Amino acid sequence: MPADVKTLKEDLVRRMDGALETLRREFAGLRTGRAHPGLLEPVKVTAYGQEMPLNQVGTIGAPEARMLTVQVWDKSMVSAVEKAIRDSGLGLNPSADGMLVRIPIPQLTTERRNELAKMAHKYAEGAKISVRAVRRDGMEHIKTYEKKHEIGEDLAKTWSDEVQKLTDQYVKKVDDSLTDKEKDIRQV
Repeated sequence: MPADVKTLKEDLVRRMDGALETLRREFAGLRTGRAHPGLLEPVKVTAYGQEMPLNQVGTIGAPEARMLTVQVWDKSMVSAVEKAIRDSGLGLNPSADGMLVRIPIPQLTTERRNELAKMAHKYAEGAKISVRAVRRDGMEHIKTYEKKHEIGEDLAKTWSDEVQKLTDQYVKKVDDSLTDKEKDIRQV
């Protein structure tokens, strides 16, 4: 007897959750005009001879709606943090104040908002493709079980319907996340 539907479903849910989590991380890196510590997540700092995520050399905070701060732990790293943020391609201009790096978040232009919305759509489509790939794998497992006569036609149909329902739920979650992110991007 093959793995039961519960085991198959748990595996598919785990993998679809991974696609959704990746989407959330990608969305966090899209600037929406409001300060959010996730904006600096992709920034890498050259520290101690290697590339390190920014959050491993300082504490990222958002004290105001249009300001991020990085409290650098090692005074010798302040200029490296400033340079990494400036060179990150996020369009930010940090300034150091002792061991605190202040990063004002400029107002977004309409053109930039449209670019960000397109990027958000691209990320969401990538997540949907991932979810559908997981669905395809699940369906292939079911077909394999059926061809080996380990499950009957009725059970295969029931399992396929379960996998499709699960896929529909996750595609809706991706669409909902995209709608929320677009609202964030479009807010003035």
